Amino acid sequence: MTTSNPTLAIPGQLLGSTSRYQPGPGTHIHNHNVHASLMGTVHIAQPAKAPGPVKRLTKITPAPAPAELPTISVTVPTRSAGSDHAGQKKREVLPEVGNVVLCRVIRITPRQAVVAILVCGDTVLDAEWQGLIRVQDVRATEKDRVKIYESFRPGDIVRAEVISLGDQANYYLSTARNELGVILATSEAGNAMHPVSWKEYRDPETDLTELRKVAKPY
Repeated sequence: MTTSNPTLAIPGQLLGSTSRYQPGPGTHIHNHNVHASLMGTVHIAQPAKAPGPVKRLTKITPAPAPAELPTISVTVPTRSAGSDHAGQKKREVLPEVGNVVLCRVIRITPRQAVVAILVCGDTVLDAEWQGLIRVQDVRATEKDRVKIYESFRPGDIVRAEVISLGDQANYYLSTARNELGVILATSEAGNAMHPVSWKEYRDPETDLTELRKVAKPY
């Protein structure tokens, strides 16, 4: 088993080739690759070892079938209303300044992208918190040339950093660092795209490109 697989997956994320894994619960196959169908924890189950040759008198019977592939699956973490030893309710995880979060773009305006924060660090949040990526926080350079519609689209999954607790309704987020930005995007035709540069994603079905603020590495 390799160590390159993510421990946390988001919908549409590539998990591996069908030549390496067979799909389990919470996954689907697209273009001979296994993708996550929901957000949760990635599990890889190794197949049971095939029995060796069976000796019957003077005849050797080989193992009936080749070894199976590991099964990869995605499960949603259970949200228990558990309590600690003192009987107190467990503290809910809240995004804080400096945290790196994963969020989904809900809508865009010329001045900002409105997002729903789904994951904080490695923790899937119990509730979705709303955040804003303002036009001045998209990039570190050439801020006056940034256009929101060339950086994000509704449905994109974005890696961002919490830079302020903002107002009572929204966190303020930034994608100015190179490793921050869009990590998963769907084309206007509805196909999962892959990044081809720091500012473009390509639809493998139509071969058309769309502008985004792409997270590095691309």
